[in-house]
Amino acid sequence: MFEELDIYTQSLVYSVSAMVMFFSGYLLRWFFAGKKLHDAEQRAKTLLASAEKETTNLKKEVELQGKDMMLKLRQEFETETKDRRDELLAIEKRVVQKEENMEKRVDILEKKEKDVEERLKDVQQKESDIQGKNEDLDKVLKEEKEKLLTISRMSEHDAKKLLLKRIDDELVSEKAVRIRNMEQEINENVSKSAQNVISNAIQRCASEHTAATTVTVVMLPNDEMKGRIIGREGRNIRALEAAAGVDIIIDDTPEAVTVSGFDIYRREIARIALESLIADGRIHPGRIEEVVEKAKKEMENVIKEEGEKVAFDLSIHGMHVELLKLVGKLKFRTSYGQNGLQHTKEVAMLCGAMASQLGLDAKLAMRAGLLHDIGKVVSQDVEEGTHAIVGGNLSRKYGEKEEVANAVESHHDEVECHTIYGVLVQAADAISAARPGARAETLETYVKRLENLERIANSFKGVSKTFALQAGREIRILVDPEKINDDESLVLARDIRKKVEEEMEYPGQIKVVVLREKRAVEYAK
Repeated sequence: MFEELDIYTQSLVYSVSAMVMFFSGYLLRWFFAGKKLHDAEQRAKTLLASAEKETTNLKKEVELQGKDMMLKLRQEFETETKDRRDELLAIEKRVVQKEENMEKRVDILEKKEKDVEERLKDVQQKESDIQGKNEDLDKVLKEEKEKLLTISRMSEHDAKKLLLKRIDDELVSEKAVRIRNMEQEINENVSKSAQNVISNAIQRCASEHTAATTVTVVMLPNDEMKGRIIGREGRNIRALEAAAGVDIIIDDTPEAVTVSGFDIYRREIARIALESLIADGRIHPGRIEEVVEKAKKEMENVIKEEGEKVAFDLSIHGMHVELLKLVGKLKFRTSYGQNGLQHTKEVAMLCGAMASQLGLDAKLAMRAGLLHDIGKVVSQDVEEGTHAIVGGNLSRKYGEKEEVANAVESHHDEVECHTIYGVLVQAADAISAARPGARAETLETYVKRLENLERIANSFKGVSKTFALQAGREIRILVDPEKINDDESLVLARDIRKKVEEEMEYPGQIKVVVLREKRAVEYAK
């Protein structure tokens, strides 16, 4: 029993102890919480006082800044007002001065008007006096005429007849003199005319030279390749001719195809494309267009390399890449049978040599000589201006000096030479052209005729591409099928034929072919 009482007592003691500890912890927590609250209130009061103080300081500072700004604005306003006042005063002075000048001019005009009126009166008086004198003169002439008729015993009709007879005798004598002079001139020029006729005949009979400048031969691995180039119903060869702008001639020549066209650049593109198609073996219209476009890009690199090579050989640096391309493209152009790039290089070297002898800038002269014919490359694509004018504009466009541009555009006297470099280019151009065997007159006329054919066709709306073929005996026009229908293509061919007949002179006849083709292409993926 005592053991049980002890257990009860122990549990009671434990319970009381736990309650005492709980209340003690609560009291301690309340004590510390009150202390923290008091500290927080003190800090809040301190921060509030500090904020009020800072606010007061900021308010004072803002007021001071505002006063300073007001003073500054007032000073600026006063300064601007003063400037405006001064400006208005100056304007007023100028207006007053102009009014005074106008008054003076009015006075001068009034004086001049009075002088004019007085002079007009004098002129009218003189005219009346002259009229009276003329009447008197007519009377005197009439009297003198009657006296002469009386003295000569001839009528007026007989006198006129005698005068006309003398004039006829003088005219006969003058005609004889003129005839003798013309005969002498003809005798002097007959030898020269005969030489021109003979030389033109020789040039027209120079078949080897003509073939070398108008055709390119592409070798084939075998004769079976000719049929693949022609394609079913001639589709492949027509696609190649349309894409490259040349005429493909397939004849009995074994293992060879002839590419014909006056444009050497197009013939070279066609040759590269044809050789690529032969090596690849896949020949169809779609593939032909891709290969021709690739050949055109390849030719762009070729002409750039040719231009850079010539510039390097002449030690010309810093030239724009587009100008170098135009110079390189001259390799695929002839002028009077003379290669354009070789002629340009000769002119540049001659310009440099002459400039060195004269103590001028040889490099500048060589640049002008190198660029003098670049307008020929693009002149057919430009509506206005000769190749010299176009070349000068291109030189300015791509950063060449004004001396170079002026020398280029003035080398045919179409623009006045402002520097001696233009004269040097003229002289060098004439020397290169006059070199024996350098040029053939008939070829240039032939090329210009073909270019005029293409120009006339391109002047019509709806024309996308134009190619002169078969030495100018045929012109092939590709039209946009979205703009020109079948009926309009017939009318277009007739209109082009009429314009060619009106504007051009040519031997034989010219065949005008208008092609309209609409192709649908889809890709299966």
